[in-house]
Amino acid sequence: MTMHFRLKPALALTAFLGASAFVNLAQAAPQTMIVAGGCFWCVESDFEAVEGVSDAVSGYIGGHTKNPTYQQVAGKGTGHYEAVEITFDDEVVSLETLANYFWKTIDPTDPHGQFCDKGSPYKTAMFYQNEEQKAVFEASLANVEETKPFEADIVTKILPATEFYVAEEYHQSYYKKNPTRYGFYRLSCRRDSTIENLWGEVASKTHH
Repeated sequence: MTMHFRLKPALALTAFLGASAFVNLAQAAPQTMIVAGGCFWCVESDFEAVEGVSDAVSGYIGGHTKNPTYQQVAGKGTGHYEAVEITFDDEVVSLETLANYFWKTIDPTDPHGQFCDKGSPYKTAMFYQNEEQKAVFEASLANVEETKPFEADIVTKILPATEFYVAEEYHQSYYKKNPTRYGFYRLSCRRDSTIENLWGEVASKTHH
C-alpha cells in the first residue's frame, strides 16, 4: 500500500521559505578569483578599487614547496607565482567582467615576468577553481586574442588552481600601508606607462 503524507499549510510554508532562504544564501555567497599579474601589491590595488570586490589577498600559488615564505618565492626556486585571491559579489560584478578587466591591468605578452620584475614568480596566469571558471577564462582569452590592439602573442596561462598560500601580513594592502613607497615603485617600474602603450588606456585608473 502506498502511503501519502501531506504537510500542514503552516509547515509547508515554513519548509518553502526555508528552502528559498537556502537558495538565496547560496546565490549570494561571495565568489573568488585567483590571478597572477606580477607584483601582487599592484594587483591588489587594481582590483580592490572595482565596485563589487570586497577583498584582495596577496599570496603564492602553483609551486612545489609547502608554506613558502616571500624570500623563498622571490628566490625563484619554489615554482610559485605571486598571486592574488579576489573576493567579489557576483550580483554586483561578474567573473566575466573581472576576467576581461584583468587583461587590461597587465602586459600579457611578456614571457619573463612583468615590467621591472622578471622571473617565474612574476609571470602572469589565471587559475580556475572549477570548470565554470575555466570556461569563462578561456572565453575571455579568446576574445582578447581576437580584439587586442597589438600584434605580439599573448603568453598568459590559464591553469588549474592549486593550494593558495597567504603571503606575510606586511604584504597585505601594502599600497594602503605604504602609499609613498608603493607609488614610487609603481611609477619607477613603468607599470602604467607600459600598459597604456600596449592597450591605449590604463583600465585601473577609471576605478581610482
